[in-house]
Amino acid sequence: MKKIMKTAALSAAFAAGIALAAPASAQEDSIYIPNLSYRTGPFAATGTPLMNGQRDYITLLNERDGGLNGTKLVYDECETGYNTEKGVECYERTKENAVVTQPWSTGITLQVLPKSNVDEIPILAPGYGFSPMANGKVFQWAFNPPSSYWDGASMILKHISEGNLDNLNGKKIALLHLDHPYGKEPIPLLEVLAEKHGFTLLPIPVGLTEMQNQSAQWLQIRRERPDFVLMWGWGAMNAGAVTEAAKTRYPMDQFIGIWWSGHDGDLKLIGEEGKGYRSISWSVPMPDSQLLQDVREYVVEPGKSLIENESELDSVFYQRGLMISAILVEAIRAAQEEFDAQAPDATQVRWGLENLNMDEARLEELGAAGMLVPFKTSCADHTGHGGAWMLEWDGEKFVKVSDLITPDREAIEPLEEQEAQAYAEANAPWPINEECNM
Repeated sequence: MKKIMKTAALSAAFAAGIALAAPASAQEDSIYIPNLSYRTGPFAATGTPLMNGQRDYITLLNERDGGLNGTKLVYDECETGYNTEKGVECYERTKENAVVTQPWSTGITLQVLPKSNVDEIPILAPGYGFSPMANGKVFQWAFNPPSSYWDGASMILKHISEGNLDNLNGKKIALLHLDHPYGKEPIPLLEVLAEKHGFTLLPIPVGLTEMQNQSAQWLQIRRERPDFVLMWGWGAMNAGAVTEAAKTRYPMDQFIGIWWSGHDGDLKLIGEEGKGYRSISWSVPMPDSQLLQDVREYVVEPGKSLIENESELDSVFYQRGLMISAILVEAIRAAQEEFDAQAPDATQVRWGLENLNMDEARLEELGAAGMLVPFKTSCADHTGHGGAWMLEWDGEKFVKVSDLITPDREAIEPLEEQEAQAYAEANAPWPINEECNM
């Protein structure tokens, strides 16, 4: 297979975060799509396939279709290393002429969020960020489709309780989480549900310097003997956790991760020993999909992809990257149609993100049937809450082992409303869209 990394200069440019695309201001007939990537640092193993998938979807449209409805899509990466300070610098560097910003870190998202009302650039954070961003009345410029972290926590508990959280009464559930805004995201909801349904929540933080050596955390798990371990891990933490779980012989069928803790590469480190580990996921890899066939034909074989081997194409994270760019492109397409604009601006793309309808019929048209949960957004709902499936490691790969699981919105919505209002009050004056009712 041909590789796109043909020169040292190109590789170095990505590592340094240099913009590879021509400035959007010099291309009035193009749409500038920056991405705050992280191909370096302790999270690079997970960031790289995601960015490769995002980049390849945009490349596919440019190569196969000549762009989006005839307009070239200019994809640009600014390297953050998942560092919040660098992320804010990248945001400032790329915001001019951008129709969207993609922070790729809950910490960066939280820093950029207050800027969104001023700069009027929509934040797209698929499946990550601050869960109350679902409230479009309060967070008019922020979007986290198709499911939020609180949705994820709810769905995991629904799955392990066989649909009735009261079955968890008297049980002990450990939350092994990165000691970072991302890792702390599910705690408020889990605390509410623990009190309501009578289970004990045991948060176990993993510091950034402990990701590859979690002996202390797994000693605590052995001592506490929780009925389930939920993992909110990322990058090197995931590999460290599954390795420790195998070493300590913790039952893998009692170990469940959020969607960012379901990376093929981490489980391949332990192979058969990881059999039974599960991860909730709003995307499913479909190696035989028409979309993947087109990616191979128009992007990979001509040497226009950054993947290092073709096996990456079948991975969970690479295909999730494809779906993330598909979500963004569909929002831009909706804006083009609504405003009769070949190159819609950020305000118009915000409207597109607020009027997404990624139903099964549209996914079929994109050649991506079954690859993404169907969902729909609105002015009040910036997430869509499409649900997710449970994936399980079979010793070689992740396979889907459940029907679509949906979150308990009755339990989540009051907390979303409460925290969204608290955020607005803490950051007053904060504009609220009072006209938005649905």
